[in-house]
Amino acid sequence: MYKLMLIVLMMTVWVSVHFLQTDEEMAMKLLYQGKHALNRAAHAASQQLDPAAMAAGILRIDPSAAEAAAAAYLQANLQLDGQGNPLPNSPVRERVNVLVFEVINDDHSFPYTYRNEQYDFEATLQRPGVVLIIHVVYPRAFTLLEPIEWDIKGISELTVT
Repeated sequence: MYKLMLIVLMMTVWVSVHFLQTDEEMAMKLLYQGKHALNRAAHAASQQLDPAAMAAGILRIDPSAAEAAAAAYLQANLQLDGQGNPLPNSPVRERVNVLVFEVINDDHSFPYTYRNEQYDFEATLQRPGVVLIIHVVYPRAFTLLEPIEWDIKGISELTVT
């Protein structure tokens, strides 16, 4: 009888460890999806040139167009609605919040070192660019893990060819 109890106990431990590993792998997949979506959104935002400044020969990012492009890319890549709430097929289950959206234009001298103490982020820009930080919450599949939340950080410069 004690062998049967030992087998049941070992099966319970094995299944729990398996669920924990599965949940951790799913969390890492969501982190990578979030980082890729953020990078695409930051890149799209950094390519939104101000037409009036460009006509004058100045490379300058249009802040309103950049913000619209970043929002559109985040919505498309993470399957979100206009307010950042997840749609039915979204990999996230809670609202994705944009914590920081900053356009660094020619009003700074380059190379420019961007610092954000609140989110412990620092990056050096060689030309105008966009800084984007979003907050993503992992929807746990099992209750073995503590809640996981990330502040995903990204930056992109205006590409010049």
